[in-house]
Amino acid sequence: MIQLRSLARVAAIALAATASARAQTPLPSWVIPDLLPLARAEGELTVYSSTNEQEALPHLRLFQDVTGVRINFIRGAEGPLISRILTETRAGQSSWDIMNSTAVSRLPPALTKAFDPPEARNLRPEARDPGRKWYGVYAAYNAPAYNTSLVKKEDLPKTYEEFLEKKQWAGRVAIDTADREWMLGMFRHFGEERGRKLLGEMVRVLDPVIVDGHLALARALAAGEHMVALSNYTMLTSNMQLTGAPVEFFPLDPVSFFISQVGVNPKAPHPAAALLAANFMISREAQQFAAKTGRLPTRDDVEPTPKDALTRLLSKKLVPILISGDESRAANKIYDEIFKKR
Repeated sequence: MIQLRSLARVAAIALAATASARAQTPLPSWVIPDLLPLARAEGELTVYSSTNEQEALPHLRLFQDVTGVRINFIRGAEGPLISRILTETRAGQSSWDIMNSTAVSRLPPALTKAFDPPEARNLRPEARDPGRKWYGVYAAYNAPAYNTSLVKKEDLPKTYEEFLEKKQWAGRVAIDTADREWMLGMFRHFGEERGRKLLGEMVRVLDPVIVDGHLALARALAAGEHMVALSNYTMLTSNMQLTGAPVEFFPLDPVSFFISQVGVNPKAPHPAAALLAANFMISREAQQFAAKTGRLPTRDDVEPTPKDALTRLLSKKLVPILISGDESRAANKIYDEIFKKR
């Protein structure tokens, strides 16, 4: 009996020491003290996101480990996510807490909450919505990419017009099935008439392969299925490069870019967890973690991967793209007319 009591005392002391150590561990800077106990009481958070699970779940686990809030992760493409939210709204339901996607800004204004997360002051101006409905989690830049085992650096075109001189690349070049942001950047840089003509000529000369999905395109380029991607998200090219794949991006004028956003549901089932999670996603700690996979930060105090990525991109003519739902649908139609109707 004495031995059992001794063991019980030892166990109690150990538990108390562990609790004390946790209490003394400083909380990350993104934690809002008033919201933390409320979020823990809510117990869970539902995230709608267009980010792939391989990157999103380890990222969100940082939040879960600190708060103890369980994550319900719903992944989908932008269009289906918007449709799901609109369907829920019409049915008088509201199951999501936050949305992380470029589509946040395309939701009807009544479906996103205006809020002021403390970490927003550290974001670049282009990553802060003037209406306070969304904030930038990372920036996605478009640039051509190539397989370094199949193409020599000195043979790369220095302008988009020079792609027309690469007839020998016909059928070995690829493009995503709906790269509307890149197309709109071309239109805004060259003018729509000249931009359409240039893209049409590139299709005629290069006969590009249409690949369904930017990640699939990056993987196919890395595997040597294509020599060059006319455009892709530089973060995906860098991600493949981090795995040892022989790929590199080469920015040309213009470089179109858009912001992946986080927004909060005004009728969030877990409102405290939603606000705390949104603040986490734009924090330095969260963006440092995301930068390890090649995602480019929206904060100046986070180093990108590779280190010179932003330097190379910012040396070109940048064209920010932020479009509404109607503009997105119109752009998709034009894109299909140029790249798919052949």
